[in-house]
Amino acid sequence: MSSKRITFITGNKNKLAEVKVILEKAGIEVDSKDLDVPELQGTTEEIAKEKCRKAAELLGGPCFTEDTALCYEALNGLPGPYIKFFLKDLGLDGLVTLLQGFPTNAAYALCTLAYSPGPGSEPILFEGRTDGKIVPPRGPAKFGWNPVFEVEGTGKTFAEMSDEEKNSISHRYRALEKLKEYLTSLDGAQN
Repeated sequence: MSSKRITFITGNKNKLAEVKVILEKAGIEVDSKDLDVPELQGTTEEIAKEKCRKAAELLGGPCFTEDTALCYEALNGLPGPYIKFFLKDLGLDGLVTLLQGFPTNAAYALCTLAYSPGPGSEPILFEGRTDGKIVPPRGPAKFGWNPVFEVEGTGKTFAEMSDEEKNSISHRYRALEKLKEYLTSLDGAQN
């Protein structure tokens, strides 16, 4: 990568803000583009790769996409990559109610980033995971399911954390760290 600049395909301003903070600390500038990329069905990996493949074709250049999943242990990983639809239809309280009658409320947040150097290239995946549990909503409800996901060992939901605290332990942060290392290695290989 000759310049430390990359396009993130998203229409979500909260995701964009987190990504910019994390990558720009490493000197990687982030542009964003809100492209109409289809919402696919499949595994998290399949969804991420196909979304990135389509975005690279539409953009005509390098880009990365992100797919987030919230996975309940009791439901064998569901809602998983379909969390956006579950949240929309059930609300925060409904996400908690889904686990009534199950012996565990353990869950994990999974971020899958897909990077493509351009059209016709096979996207490369970078995953980050944060373990926790589903709890009744706590904290401001300004970013998705953050109020119902309590991070293991913190006693706090993502919504109760400062941006700095969340951005140092989140699933997105962990995936972005891997992407950042990869992009930095590309830049070093070209020097």
